[in-house]
Amino acid sequence: MPALLVALLIVVPLVELYVLIQVGQLLGIVPTLLLLIAMSLLGAFLLRREGARTWRAFRAALQSGRVPAAEVADGALVLLGGALLLTPGFATDLFGLACVLPPSRAVLRRTVTKVVARRLGVGGLLGGVDPGRRARPGRGQVIDGEVVDDRPDDRS
Repeated sequence: MPALLVALLIVVPLVELYVLIQVGQLLGIVPTLLLLIAMSLLGAFLLRREGARTWRAFRAALQSGRVPAAEVADGALVLLGGALLLTPGFATDLFGLACVLPPSRAVLRRTVTKVVARRLGVGGLLGGVDPGRRARPGRGQVIDGEVVDDRPDDRS
């Protein structure tokens, strides 16, 4: 994982720089800068709109008694997408738009949910029950007991 992070921290800025130079040569400096500013403003608008929509969906899920798993994933993707849209650069803007816009966010949410469920080993919670998956014997010990709070009462 650290190697992937280092690679991203090196590759992403290089890709952004390359794309910026190419767009700058094609359009010129001033139109490129105006386009970057417009993308940041669009990102701020979309972040506000989709963030509020996701927050409302989160609260509705809680009020209906559902576990807001999809809403939490949507919130994380909107936050990531907004940060990428506010960051100058065209490549990050494209990925940021994919994270913020609802149709592409739904596809990303399913993918992220599957990856997280697989890494955490909680397929039944997030990704559906895998009927082929069997419990591994010898993995931990089940202890049946009762929780007792024996701390002194500090409310004097």
